[in-house]
Amino acid sequence: MSRCFQAAALLMVCSASLIASSLSPRVEMRRVPDGGIQPQTVVDEGGAVHLVYFKGNPAEGDLFYARSKDGLTFSAPVRVNSVSGSAIAIGNIRGARIAVGRGGQVYIAWNGSSRTAGAMLFTRINEAGTAFEPQRNLIHSALGIDGGGGIAADQGGRVYVFWHAPLPGRQGEEYRRVWVARSDDDGKTFQPERVAWDQATGACGCCSLNAYADRTGTLYVLFRSAQAAVHRDMYLLQSKDHGATFSGSDVSKWDVGYCVMSTEAFANGPRNIFAAWETEKKVHFGAIKPDSSIAGDATVLTAGTNQKYPALAVNREGLLLVSWTEGMGWKRGGSLHWQVFDNAGRRVGEPGSADGVPAWSLVAAYSQRNGNFVVLY
Repeated sequence: MSRCFQAAALLMVCSASLIASSLSPRVEMRRVPDGGIQPQTVVDEGGAVHLVYFKGNPAEGDLFYARSKDGLTFSAPVRVNSVSGSAIAIGNIRGARIAVGRGGQVYIAWNGSSRTAGAMLFTRINEAGTAFEPQRNLIHSALGIDGGGGIAADQGGRVYVFWHAPLPGRQGEEYRRVWVARSDDDGKTFQPERVAWDQATGACGCCSLNAYADRTGTLYVLFRSAQAAVHRDMYLLQSKDHGATFSGSDVSKWDVGYCVMSTEAFANGPRNIFAAWETEKKVHFGAIKPDSSIAGDATVLTAGTNQKYPALAVNREGLLLVSWTEGMGWKRGGSLHWQVFDNAGRRVGEPGSADGVPAWSLVAAYSQRNGNFVVLY
């Protein structure tokens, strides 16, 4: 082999190593500030990270909000709920959801504790960004909330809050539907709630749902059904007319005769909107197609056991971080795990993990301006 050929081969190997290195962003695992649990984050158009988390008695605690410009150092926390003890952490799936809308307006929704029983509570930050408005209950007729709700906001000033509850006068999971309350004025006022998608799928009573609005204003909702008590499939709803109508599809089947207490996640990338959920105690994820299906066969993270509570983040290069918990149970904590994927669904770098996810908690993930990731637990 000539020296020139050897040099060229060495250059190719070094170049490949540099490319692989550049495609492997750093993933930092950090505890929630102030010893909080159940973190939820959203990154605004300017790259600032907005965080909400829970503290206190798991049955009757409080929510706190903090903001970070660099994704590492957070501001002093501001209490979110105006009624002390009106948030709940028991069950992992009933905690706060956060969204950022037009002009950077921050919105938070959460299930009420026993002090505000049966409430889907909502608030938004004041214009100075120093405090939150008095909390409001958005439920008027759709009584019977159990599993956690979702919130989404777009750049047109629309805010959507979702939850599932039985049809009036009915009882049982098979009669549960996804309900939506919509605001067209940046969360100042809300229309009375209505059924978002009136298909007889039911809804898993103690499972959460999640919602997301992309840059075009298209609206997405993930929820778990409950047909005949055992058909607990994952459904994806999509609206292209600002929540007036929804289409839906069954994206992941699961027959199981108990309530699985699951959550879902969304992330917006340069090319795709990604979704993640749990089926058969494994985390699944994939890109959303225009017809509300998931592109190809949703990727399954096969390693580990009892995978729950997925969180997603996409960085500036379009790399996707999938994070989740393992070993969580009733009143029991567990461990967090993560893996980075490229646009083709291929693993980038090695997986990571850490112990120490507290009881009643879950994980949140976001990307920093430099392309690295942070997982809060």
